[in-house]
Amino acid sequence: MAVVTGDSRGLRLAVRYLVLALVGTIFLFPLIFMVMSSFKPTAQLLSDTSSLRAFLPVGDISLDNYFAAFRRAPIGLFVFNSVFITVVTVVASLFLCSLAAFSFVYMNWKGSGLLLSIMLATLIIPFETIAIPLLLFVSRLPWIGLDGLEFGWLNTYRVQIIPWIADALTVFLFVQYFKDLPRELIEAARVEGATWWQIYRRVVMPLAGPVIATAAILKSLKMYNEQYLWPLIVVQDEAHRPIMVGLGYFFQLNVVWGEVMAYLSLITVPVLAFYLILQRAFIASIASAGVKG
Repeated sequence: MAVVTGDSRGLRLAVRYLVLALVGTIFLFPLIFMVMSSFKPTAQLLSDTSSLRAFLPVGDISLDNYFAAFRRAPIGLFVFNSVFITVVTVVASLFLCSLAAFSFVYMNWKGSGLLLSIMLATLIIPFETIAIPLLLFVSRLPWIGLDGLEFGWLNTYRVQIIPWIADALTVFLFVQYFKDLPRELIEAARVEGATWWQIYRRVVMPLAGPVIATAAILKSLKMYNEQYLWPLIVVQDEAHRPIMVGLGYFFQLNVVWGEVMAYLSLITVPVLAFYLILQRAFIASIASAGVKG
């Protein structure tokens, strides 16, 4: 039997960390290129793409692209719209989807398994196939606002929020997590006379921190990054446009790639910050999902 020495173990560990560092660096290349390019004039940006200078802060470095980007598009308004839409959708989705998952797992009602299967089956339906029917549907929906009863949800925040609150993936994440919680806790609470709402609020949800973080991250990334086609269809006024639709402002008339990179750098910061804040809970959720008792 081969003897594993401390030196060989340390060498293998060093090689492992070196490989992980190289892989991480490769994934960081596009981000580094984007940020570095945002500080360079377009002519220098294009000339540097053929060398390592594209990843280094060298040459004519300035904040001119950022100032020009703010002059070309109302970036502050777009960021506010995207953050507002994302936060409201995520909070409402976590609440309603966790309630649905709670009922699927703990409340034995007829047809729950079939309904859950139908919900999960909707994950394979491309959004492009239902975009037009959904557009026709929301364009005629009633709404009671400050001005009374009105019809049509176009050019509003609600048309970008309400259709995306409930989704099968978030329900599935909560269902899988709730199934692994000890049933004894639920049974003990029922014996003590607790209602289903009390069990949900005081027993189950306090234990669901990791899955809440995971669902929040995945839902936020989807709402913040992937909501382009739907807002492009249903929102025509500038006041309600999210940040991804705002990217089109930089491809009108002359395209200045330095400004494009500055805009992309600005809209990437909230996503990275949100992930860094919740990364511990996200990793804990992934780890707990792989350990079954």
